[in-house]
Amino acid sequence: MTRQKTQQPTDRELQILRILWDDSPNTVRHVNEQMNKRQKTGYTTTLKLMQIMTEKRLLIRDDSKFQHTYKPAKSEEKTQKQVVGDLLEKVFSGSAEKLVMRALSAKKVSPAELTKIKKMIDKMEKK
Repeated sequence: MTRQKTQQPTDRELQILRILWDDSPNTVRHVNEQMNKRQKTGYTTTLKLMQIMTEKRLLIRDDSKFQHTYKPAKSEEKTQKQVVGDLLEKVFSGSAEKLVMRALSAKKVSPAELTKIKKMIDKMEKK
């Protein structure tokens, strides 16, 4: 049975992507050290996850040097847009209003964040 190839990153894969968005390209060892700061993870587990992520085209591996390095295949913004788009369709039946309302009620929003949100809405209304 072959593994189904999905483009949607899992929680652990997102953790790896966050590390590489901040410091990329980098090695499995570096990623594993960063992951161990939050939760003990074996090197071979991190390696296997990154190999799977390469198969899923979430990471790009450069094996031209002795130490292989990895970098995200997509920017943080593009990945977030994809994940939010999928969430919007699956959970909110395509309703951006419901998504935004739930997001704003789920966590305390700072005044600075509210200002940014208002500016974005104003900009969208002008288009």
